[in-house]
Amino acid sequence: MFSEELDDKLKEKHGKDASVLSIGIAGEKKVLLAAIMNDKDRAAGRSGVGAVMGSKKLKGIVVKASKKNADETLASVEALMQANKDVMVNIRENGLTGGGLRALGTASLVNVINGVGSLPTKNWQEAYYDKAEDVSGEALAEKYLVKASACHRCPIACGRVVRVGDKVVGGPEYEPLWAYGADCGNSDLAVINECNWLCNEYGLDAISVPCTIAAAMELYQRGAIKEEDCAGAPLEWGNTHALVEWTKRMGNPETELDWLMSSGSARLCEAYGMPELSMSVKKQEMPAYDARGVQGIGITYATSNRGGCHVRGYTIAPEVVGLPVQLDRTVTNDKAFWSKTFQDLTAVIDSMGLCLFTSFALGAPEYTKLLNAACGTEYTPDQVLEIGERIYNIERMFNKAAGMKPEDDRLPKRLLTEPIPDGPSKGLVSKLDITLPEYYQVRGWEKAFPTDETLKRLGLDECVGK
Repeated sequence: MFSEELDDKLKEKHGKDASVLSIGIAGEKKVLLAAIMNDKDRAAGRSGVGAVMGSKKLKGIVVKASKKNADETLASVEALMQANKDVMVNIRENGLTGGGLRALGTASLVNVINGVGSLPTKNWQEAYYDKAEDVSGEALAEKYLVKASACHRCPIACGRVVRVGDKVVGGPEYEPLWAYGADCGNSDLAVINECNWLCNEYGLDAISVPCTIAAAMELYQRGAIKEEDCAGAPLEWGNTHALVEWTKRMGNPETELDWLMSSGSARLCEAYGMPELSMSVKKQEMPAYDARGVQGIGITYATSNRGGCHVRGYTIAPEVVGLPVQLDRTVTNDKAFWSKTFQDLTAVIDSMGLCLFTSFALGAPEYTKLLNAACGTEYTPDQVLEIGERIYNIERMFNKAAGMKPEDDRLPKRLLTEPIPDGPSKGLVSKLDITLPEYYQVRGWEKAFPTDETLKRLGLDECVGK
């Protein structure tokens, strides 16, 4: 059953005030790129978590809020209300959280990132897309946007609601706009909207699916995948029929190539003897920022505890957007420090159940104020950041116990050896050979893992995987 139909049926049974977590057909079939969908069009999209639910034969979870008095769960309702009032001033006064994201959503980044020459194009063979304007947030707002949408009580409202044919559905974020767009050499915005909706319906990762299609398109370009293998949907750059058809096939795989594609670009490219064409880290596809043109995000990708990921250390904020300060994106100076700091702070934000986008307007002092008000603690901002550091180190030790090796902290060879061929970042490569050792030094790690001294400092002497 598709996500939208299931969501409607469950809410018809349990009430419109219920919230639904569910998997689609992809999760049922334990596809490795399966997502968990929330209320039709929001997703826990990465790392194949939908396949985990499918393996447990768990189709969905319905949640309804209780009316328990907040006094029973909060240290001080009054203190939290005041802290919330204080931080809302920052959120309203910030250009992004106070209006920019509501107007254009995350899609506003298409022209911004293309403008600095770091929009990966045709499976990262290039980093500047001459048709980016056609698939930008501005184009989306002009042609297809119905309204902005928000998660429960969120003041930012970055979500998009768009028209797909005669349907009104959840619209694409920046990542699928890029991945189904520039990364696949496609400038048809209507098709991107349709493919994004299909990802939601089948319950698929809307980053990894189109990135895998892009890798397949390069394999096709190089003659590894043949036209006769494609069953009427040749994997040519910009082939809109192929984008729609292969999204469906990956969501409900049947043939050998369907299953191989639905397993992600790393396994696909390995099967064809060209692993270097997978633009992934730890077998997870990297998102829409070329690390050759933005040095700090390369450290984030390489050292992310869950593979190619931007939301566990979003250095795009200082390196491109200029928040909280403007850094030079092309140099390596202090990028190890910034990456670590953003990773630690993000671990705190995630653990508090807050949205990462609030960090455009808030910093450690504001999150500390909210946490102390809710829990009755007396943490300082430095102590809160140390909590985030502890979380990141625990995750790393879990990975070690699960079989991670030092060589897994890497970037695809293309980013290290193939300079960007044109555009504003022409000639740049990632300098991970400089930044990764610096990062380990800042972290107190050796060969990708915490030293005994670091574990002792963080109170993790008995940590799993030691």
